[in-house]
Amino acid sequence: MPIASPDVYAEMLDRAKAGAFAYPAINVSSSQTLNAALRGFADAESDGIIQVSTGGAEYLSGPTVKDMVTGSVAFAAFAREVAKKYSVNVALHTDHCPKNNLEKFVRPLLAISAERVAKGEEPLFQSHMWDGSAVPLGENLQIAEELLALTAAAKVVLEIEVGVVGGEEDGVVGAIDEKLYTTVEDGLAMVEALGLGEKGRYMAALTFGNVHGVYKPGNVKLRPEILKMIQDAVGAKYGKDKPLSLVFHGGSGSLLEEIREALDYGVVKMNIDTDTQYAFTRPVAAHMFTNYDGVLKVDGEVGNKKAYDPRAWGKAGEAGLAARVVEACEHLRSTGTTLSK
Repeated sequence: MPIASPDVYAEMLDRAKAGAFAYPAINVSSSQTLNAALRGFADAESDGIIQVSTGGAEYLSGPTVKDMVTGSVAFAAFAREVAKKYSVNVALHTDHCPKNNLEKFVRPLLAISAERVAKGEEPLFQSHMWDGSAVPLGENLQIAEELLALTAAAKVVLEIEVGVVGGEEDGVVGAIDEKLYTTVEDGLAMVEALGLGEKGRYMAALTFGNVHGVYKPGNVKLRPEILKMIQDAVGAKYGKDKPLSLVFHGGSGSLLEEIREALDYGVVKMNIDTDTQYAFTRPVAAHMFTNYDGVLKVDGEVGNKKAYDPRAWGKAGEAGLAARVVEACEHLRSTGTTLSK
């Protein structure tokens, strides 16, 4: 299938909320990790979301070039071509973009999408995230409202964050404090500023104890009931049932029952990065250790070309990441739900 059109993406998100499931949003930083994510979604018969962060976009442009827009455009072009060979729908997304990167990441990409749409083409990306967690709520929502007008015109979905995800990801650091929990008042202020779709479509990463990074299961203390409280309050005020489409960040270390509870409260997208990074790297490490004298020219020998060929260890890494995507689809109840069936 081709990359999801705006209409297909909208249908994906609507079906997820109605069916109490979510799509894994897999961070990638190379053609190998992209191909692995596509394979995982196809194996699970699940539509999905593949995303790049600011650091991932820089890396995709070349480690010495470090241009976010160049890397993002190259990623989108490659993904658009290879995705045609898979029988699932995939949306492309840009992950956390703090205020200092808006002018060199999200805004230029939105301009490209607006130009494409004006020519009758599809937008370059299907959604973009504005991460305003480091600025006051008023400023966060003011910028979000401005961006929402731009994303709506470009047929793109906006993702915002209200509250703070703890830990660190790509230089965005969140303290472990009371701001980890979005309040009902925050949720109501968000809807007052952005509406419920009439100004443009958006998803909200509301925080309920989420923390980026590496944690053992049970070490992250989540309170999914906060999502229900905000959904109920907004729904009561505007006369709608479960009106918000929510995003789950910082899911590493979460218990399955906490994940499933969040799905019941309107989460339609869950970011997965730490776990899939490890799932890719672990088989590569095993290959290197197992084939030590083949990948290295030990004691003046010539090594084994078949062992150090990047395709040898690359295939192992891709298989590991793909398997983790399949597991994520199962956890998020998206297995077998693809629109293409």
